[in-house]
Amino acid sequence: MSNEKTQVELLKEELFMDNEHTAKVIDDAEMAVAFEFCEGYKKFLNSCKTEREAAAFTVAVAKENGFEEFDNTKKYNAGDKIYYLNRGKAVILAVMGKKSVGEGVRIAAAHIDSPRLDLKPNPLYEDTDIALFKTHYYGGVKKYQWVTIPLSLHGVVVKKDGSVVNVNIGENEGDPQFVITDLLPHLAASQMERKPRELIKGEELNILVGSLPFKSDSGSELVKLNIMKILNEKYGIVERDFLTAELEAVPAMPVSDIGFDRSMIGGYGHDDRVCAYPAMQAIFELDGAPEYTAVTVLTDKEETGSDGNTGLQSDYLRYFLADLGRAENLMGRDVLSKSKCLSADVNAAFDPTFAHVLDKMNCAYINKGIVVTKYTGSGGKGGTSDASAEYVGEVARIFDNGGVNWQLGELGKVDEGGGGTVAKYIANMNVDVVDVGVPVLSMHAPFEVVSKLDVYMAKKAFLKFFEA
Repeated sequence: MSNEKTQVELLKEELFMDNEHTAKVIDDAEMAVAFEFCEGYKKFLNSCKTEREAAAFTVAVAKENGFEEFDNTKKYNAGDKIYYLNRGKAVILAVMGKKSVGEGVRIAAAHIDSPRLDLKPNPLYEDTDIALFKTHYYGGVKKYQWVTIPLSLHGVVVKKDGSVVNVNIGENEGDPQFVITDLLPHLAASQMERKPRELIKGEELNILVGSLPFKSDSGSELVKLNIMKILNEKYGIVERDFLTAELEAVPAMPVSDIGFDRSMIGGYGHDDRVCAYPAMQAIFELDGAPEYTAVTVLTDKEETGSDGNTGLQSDYLRYFLADLGRAENLMGRDVLSKSKCLSADVNAAFDPTFAHVLDKMNCAYINKGIVVTKYTGSGGKGGTSDASAEYVGEVARIFDNGGVNWQLGELGKVDEGGGGTVAKYIANMNVDVVDVGVPVLSMHAPFEVVSKLDVYMAKKAFLKFFEA
């Protein structure tokens, strides 16, 4: 039998598109590099479950890599490495390029906040000899997914004297953990008649924190008193200090490999730390001064609309770039109007169990590389920047020439829903921008899943973008 390809086979190779599994387009050596890169990512996920922790981690590693704190009165030279920490919750990293910032900069913008449960300002109460915390969920969650799983508590408490107490309970061996209870099936007949959105209601997301009373006296709220006594002895706080605290309940489960082949990573916070970590590592891996100044932005508040002074509707990124321009006697708009950005955010990965909500021809698949998302939004492309063909083509050439395995996908079928990223806020600054990120299974769940090869391709994509 002839091994020669037929005219049809040759023509298909020339004209048809084939998004191959990444394992087929990289060799064993690079596969090993990809898996090793993900060991660092797993450690990052385990130690950075809040935006504050991710920002502190980033600054610490930046200093180890020779980055110095940004001084807006200073003029920087090619190869200089700087960082800017915004209120402990957002970070900008930059490596100065050979070209003037007036030629534009190259930005990778990811977010480091994730869906979670925030404690209410006055959270602690006792009911029938049980102590609980009241919560207010943050970001888009399926509330029923947050019950009966182990939770840990992270954040800061600002005391009356202005001192700040860092809180991290439930992550270390021997720590207590917390949980939200649910009804047993035997008594849940009326609960199961609720609409899925209300299967667990927001006011039912109450965290179990104790059950032993203070034994030295009689009276009411003795369990609550005992909990406050424990907190006072450990942290020196009183109940009033909750009013000025930021405390977040997050899943306490550690990150783990998924699958017999260990090809995937399961854990909390892939959205969007699975893009933040590669974007951070890419700028650390730059060898010398790039042609254009490289900027990695790790921002806050994306899950709630990017509002607030640590979200990208704030002007802190605009001001940072304007300060770089001012050092060269340029206006901020001179820098922004020629800049280019990868909005580094995740997209939904195709799940064969729930295939009906996705367009198989226009969605992302795990293990097929980083996904370029030309537009997000909902319905008739509402609430999106919709990247231009010219810019998508430019990014595609960078990835193709750099050996980056990539694909292009939408977020679900047209009328199934939709979502948003920071891309539109970057675009509003007159910057060319397109979404680029890692496909995620079970997005916004307390335990999400990604492919190791896609995580590695994200880092490779951001690095090639910075080097282009």
